[in-house]
Amino acid sequence: MNDYMRENLSYFGLFMKMFRVKKRYIPEYVSFGKDKDQYFLYYEPEKVTIDKVVVWVHGGGWNAGNPKFFDYVGQCMAGYGYRFVSIGYRLSPKNKYPCQIKDVCNGYNSAMDYLKKRGIDVSKVIVSGPSAGAHLTSIMCYCKKVQEKYNVDISNIIGYVGFGGPYSFRDDQSMTIKQLLAQLFKKDYDRRNGEPVKLMSKNHIPMLLIQSEHDGIIQFECAKDFELKAKEVGNPCEIYSVVDKKNTHSWYTAGLFLETREENKGLDKFLSWIEGLT
Repeated sequence: MNDYMRENLSYFGLFMKMFRVKKRYIPEYVSFGKDKDQYFLYYEPEKVTIDKVVVWVHGGGWNAGNPKFFDYVGQCMAGYGYRFVSIGYRLSPKNKYPCQIKDVCNGYNSAMDYLKKRGIDVSKVIVSGPSAGAHLTSIMCYCKKVQEKYNVDISNIIGYVGFGGPYSFRDDQSMTIKQLLAQLFKKDYDRRNGEPVKLMSKNHIPMLLIQSEHDGIIQFECAKDFELKAKEVGNPCEIYSVVDKKNTHSWYTAGLFLETREENKGLDKFLSWIEGLT
């Protein structure tokens, strides 16, 4: 069975597990714009055991999803003792790029201001995202022009983790990605201005790219392209190839948060890597 078929067949089991997640933590809802998707959720664990804040931007092909839908990710991370921020953004095809990266940057700035006003230490921030969220967060973290345009201070970001990101718009990309990119960009837009591998600047942020060779939607080579660019500019980069049996796109990019780190090696790698950052 090819990986694209396995991806499609995985949705039922994933959704069933999602809807059984217990809501132990009630997040704070904070709007940073007039659109219904311009908001973030902040999760405060019962007991903070980690001195790092994780900022996460959801996936969904740029045209679906929101922080409320991915509440289980916040439940998982708060359960491990992390302060956790989940940022939303305007969706395609109604809203064309660069609306999405503008929202992610503005949402990040708003979240940092919100946490500082609450007296929370934001000197150690990890930025992360799956799929479309990996695309957007990688641009925010590594594109100097975007940081300057939207006044994003990355000095407190100590690590970046992307899951299944379309970091390069390869000629041999899947039909699914071709269709999603056609929805994301205007017809005459220069896509190099929204392609992470073309936008990367040198900075201090180490990256972990979690990618599967059996994704079904995004090629493993997208991570290899990003790693090569990172090496060219001098940014530290590690690729982790997914070894879990649930290795299709949706499972390893977001479904991993439905399991424990003992059950899911990808989740354990994510948490272990964060724990090792200083």
